[in-house]
Amino acid sequence: MVSCLLALAFALYSVAPSAAAPRPRHSFVVKDSLAEIPHGWIQHSPAPEHYSIKLRIGLPQPNFRSLEAQLYEISNPNHHNYGKHLSKEQVDALVAPHKESTQLVDDWLESHGLSQDVLDKSSSGDWVTVTVPVSKAEEMLDCEYHAYKHPTDDDFIVRAQSYSVPDYLQGHIDVIQPTTMFGRPKAMRSTIINQGLGLDPLGVDCHTTATISCLQKLYNTEGYQPLKDSGSRLGIAGYLKEYASYSDLKQFYENWRPDAINGTFDFVSVNGGLNDQSTPGGEANLDVQYGGGISFPLLNSYYSTAGSPPVIPDSATPSNQSSEPYLEWLTFILNEANPPQVITTSYDDNERTVPKDYAIRVCNMFAQLGARGVSVLFSSGDGGVAGSQTPPSCESNDGKKAKQFIPTFPSSCPFVTSVGATYRIEPEIAAPFSSGGFSNYFSRPEYQNGHVDSYLDFLGDTYDGMYNKSGRGTPDVSAQGQNFQVIDSGKKYSTSGASASAPTFAAIVSLINDHLLRNGQAVLGFLNPWLYSIGADGLNDILGGSNPGCGTMGFSATQGWDPVTGLGTPDFKKLIDLLSDSEGDDDQ
Repeated sequence: MVSCLLALAFALYSVAPSAAAPRPRHSFVVKDSLAEIPHGWIQHSPAPEHYSIKLRIGLPQPNFRSLEAQLYEISNPNHHNYGKHLSKEQVDALVAPHKESTQLVDDWLESHGLSQDVLDKSSSGDWVTVTVPVSKAEEMLDCEYHAYKHPTDDDFIVRAQSYSVPDYLQGHIDVIQPTTMFGRPKAMRSTIINQGLGLDPLGVDCHTTATISCLQKLYNTEGYQPLKDSGSRLGIAGYLKEYASYSDLKQFYENWRPDAINGTFDFVSVNGGLNDQSTPGGEANLDVQYGGGISFPLLNSYYSTAGSPPVIPDSATPSNQSSEPYLEWLTFILNEANPPQVITTSYDDNERTVPKDYAIRVCNMFAQLGARGVSVLFSSGDGGVAGSQTPPSCESNDGKKAKQFIPTFPSSCPFVTSVGATYRIEPEIAAPFSSGGFSNYFSRPEYQNGHVDSYLDFLGDTYDGMYNKSGRGTPDVSAQGQNFQVIDSGKKYSTSGASASAPTFAAIVSLINDHLLRNGQAVLGFLNPWLYSIGADGLNDILGGSNPGCGTMGFSATQGWDPVTGLGTPDFKKLIDLLSDSEGDDDQ
């Protein structure tokens, strides 16, 4: 009798529901799933049910292709729209989701007791953020969260190896994180090579040491006098409790740029980021000292974004400390009416530790910045072809354990400019730690085609199967990255890494923007289409060196673009001369 009643109940439930009937709670579709726990992480324990998770829900951007098309027009020096950057309002309109998506996601959240007043939405509405207990997140996403431990430095994160969404939301949600993202961007402590106590300013040899004056001579900015009030501004992104020191900057200027002794930087807090002068960070000091030292007296802003991998989660630590700082920072900067025209970031991660759907959405946010006239530069990483994390692993994480080179992210995003590293002078050669290669997530952008094809012809069948020949190639450009003299906590240090190359190149772009603004022209904005066409003639081609890793010699630098040093290092005066012919009056 009981079985009959159950059968009857099932039959009644299976009849097509009326418009007012609730959707079945069990009707889920898997949104993302990992074949295995990413390299280096160990499952530690179930996440406590009261531990808080800040869920970021990305809604589809149906008009993104239109934004992308306009980005390439305004970044192409041969197009009549070159330099006609979009406003914040125009960009917001191009990435806004359909109203149906917004309504369905709002209704879904409300069905879980999450009303509008607890939701935080981006200005375009394409991101919805809400903080919930793990138990609620597991219910909403039909998943299980665990704490995972990384033994190299005892980092803990709370993640799921898969998650799902209700089937009726499948086309209305692109991504939800933190779920399957195991990335952990690192700063100087792990990815920059610290080489001990630094040198005395007297008697420095520019063949082996990088200082402000050495870089000015090498990259041809010596004697150029930027105008403080030209409007050119450099933004420096900082994460993971890295704080820039005012006193260290003053001491640095005393040693290496005395005319800038009264120079400083603006501090900007993101998501409650601190400005702790008692615990300065080596990465933050490096970025501020060289970004400011090369671009002085232009305005520099240091963005301190709160968040770090959490300590072991338990009932005593209920708050989620975000280890996804890029999205936190991007949400903030895209909401600014007038962001800096150049932004440098010296943090990176192995591409494969970042879920592809999440990487695409973050990459699209860099495109939004580019459309507004912002040049975004990232260091390429410090592990050669083995990526950027320690301990390195050159095995694929799809369960097959195939040997492969490891690209880095966000460097692999086609809407940012990736900066590799060189060392020595006369000639400069590729630094062996300079990460570079080919993305497994992003296809090669059109602006790279001829340059990358030439390199692949040079490479032949070497390393076949270890990299993606059709992927976006990195880096795009390069700059010195070895033996940089830095002041940290009042002491002199010598340090190396592509993390030094990125602020160096970015500062030179700020000088170029200064020149353009003073002559009534638009700033450069998204650099790559210009660099791979007209701008390439203003770069110093690097012909020697390689980036070994994964038991190989890695890729070799050679004539033209290569996946070690990109198109080369900057010659400021050549680039300025080239820009006089790049106003663009042909409709391509």
